Amino acid sequence: MTTEAAPSRFAGELRRWRGLRHWSQLDLAIAADTTQRYLSFLERGRSRPGREMVVRLAESLGLTLRERNALLLSAGYAPAFDESSLDAPQLEPVRTALRSVLDGHLPYPAVIVSRLGSLIDANAAFGLFTEGCAPELCRPPLNVRRLALHPEGMAKRVLNLPEWGRHVTEAMRSRLRISPDPQAEELLAELEGYLPRSEPGPGYLGFAVPLRLRREGSSGGELCLITTLTTFATATDISLAELHLEAFLPADEATATYLRDRQIRQTPAG
Repeated sequence: MTTEAAPSRFAGELRRWRGLRHWSQLDLAIAADTTQRYLSFLERGRSRPGREMVVRLAESLGLTLRERNALLLSAGYAPAFDESSLDAPQLEPVRTALRSVLDGHLPYPAVIVSRLGSLIDANAAFGLFTEGCAPELCRPPLNVRRLALHPEGMAKRVLNLPEWGRHVTEAMRSRLRISPDPQAEELLAELEGYLPRSEPGPGYLGFAVPLRLRREGSSGGELCLITTLTTFATATDISLAELHLEAFLPADEATATYLRDRQIRQTPAG
């Protein structure tokens, strides 16, 4: 049965998300196990969807938990997912597990960041990245993206800044194409303003670009690191779902040896 309804914000949001995915009405109808006719009624505001249908459409569109809540609200329904404070008691097991992962990654750097790049936690090796950086970039709330690309941050030590920096910003832009976010777009514009203009050379790769970092100190030298990214794919809490664990690994034996020796030097005797 079709229920006539006044055009709602939901209709516009549904059209917007389908357009961002470059899907036809038929594509989405098949993915959500409904009919193109019914989907057309929803997008014109002629029908009001049930809560289950909104959830199904959101899942089919691959929306984040935050975006699913927003779509439910636009249809007049309560959010389905909680957004806990990261220091909430129910997340204590998660915090403990993450700390174990961070410490277990030593002597190599690893960080946990929010969706906008704010530092949530880091292991002791993270100090490798703050060496020589302006103090104001290292104060809370520390944003690791800004720290990495700001001229007074890591950028002055990154030997392949044009390539590596573009890799960082292009990864952000790719996420924005899937999940638009005004705050993230503002940060991206800031970060792109820090990068030198350059055209990728013939050896440039759009993925797995190593971080080539000049070592601080009189010995000089170069470190070469690659990055791995881990997310909580099965999280049902927004705060947890939006966390990213970024772990850095040595791309050569010289880097691995330096980081191992660095940890030994910084570990208190006894």
